Amino acid sequence: MKKTILLLSVLFIIISCGVRQTRESIASGDYDTAILNAVESLTNRKDAKGKQDYVYLLEEANAKANERDLRNIDAWFKDSNPKNLEQIYDAYVALNNRQELIRPLLPLKLLKENRNARFDFNDYTDQIVSSKNTLAKHLYDNSKALLATKDKMSFRRAYDDLVYLNQLTPNYKDVFELTESAKLKGTDFVNVYTKNESNMVIPVRLQNDLLDFSTFGLNDKWTVYHANKVKGIDYDYGLIVNFRQINISPEQIKEKEFYKEKQIVDGKKALLNEAGQPVKDDKGNVVMVDNLKTIKVQIFESRQFKATQVTAKVDYLDFRNNQLIETFPLASEFVFENIYSKYSGDRRASDDNYLSYFDKREVPFPSNEQMVYDAGQDLKAKLKDIIVRNGFRR
Repeated sequence: MKKTILLLSVLFIIISCGVRQTRESIASGDYDTAILNAVESLTNRKDAKGKQDYVYLLEEANAKANERDLRNIDAWFKDSNPKNLEQIYDAYVALNNRQELIRPLLPLKLLKENRNARFDFNDYTDQIVSSKNTLAKHLYDNSKALLATKDKMSFRRAYDDLVYLNQLTPNYKDVFELTESAKLKGTDFVNVYTKNESNMVIPVRLQNDLLDFSTFGLNDKWTVYHANKVKGIDYDYGLIVNFRQINISPEQIKEKEFYKEKQIVDGKKALLNEAGQPVKDDKGNVVMVDNLKTIKVQIFESRQFKATQVTAKVDYLDFRNNQLIETFPLASEFVFENIYSKYSGDRRASDDNYLSYFDKREVPFPSNEQMVYDAGQDLKAKLKDIIVRNGFRR
């Protein structure tokens, strides 16, 4: 019995909260949210007494939503502004969708008033078709007018409108061809290339890597990067990676010698008293303790070292007026280091994290070209970061 009362109490709280939220949605003018809440609540057991509040709220929210939409449509028609055409179409679609959402629930009874809830349904098919056709014609004509200009932002607006038009009315006239044209005209094409003002030869594969923008993942809806110019494309911008200085240190091998010692446990030994006699426990057994032993090692360490530093700058150019937009510094370094060691004595006396050096040997130094290339891998990541943070159009 207690469980049943508790369950009913929880259910009452849930319903009360839902009703309150639905009322608040109506009070704030968010009628469609109120309608969705009410419809969802009435989907199961719509004739239950506990659902009566939702029936009243659904009737109220639907009436107010329809009155608002029809009033807005009337105002938009009187205004005669082409920008209102999409709103008119959307409003008619909303009116139709709203009643189709409610229709499966009918009839809905209002028990206290002994009547069915009132929902004035209308056939909006003609209005939807007419407003859609008017909107489609406007989108088409306006897009063609935008494409006749010389402004990239207009081309982009035309593209978005044409994409929407194709969703609204698939295969409308020559929309596909116009959309492709708008996409091409609205795209910023960026030519990417390198310059070398250093006194070093830049490895070809580094230049290829830096210019392989397919691995950067930077092309977006309106920006495309080309390392190699494509015939027939007028490039809007240039991005130049200008190598300024490349420093490479000499190959170095530094050697040093040092000692380590450590105490280790080397078996067990009898515990002796001050007289030098073995100590025994209560049972007469000799007490055994760790036998500590000091070990030493002499270490001969060799350290191979070579470093390179690459400095460059990234220039953004506007090809339309041949002006420098902005310059960003770019720098990277790469360090080659190999540590290997030999020893004399007990290697266990060295630190545990040092033991691996005893298994290493001298290796050939990387070439200058390899060093520059390895530094360039970090350079590539930094270049990508610059481009991501700094678009050509801001």
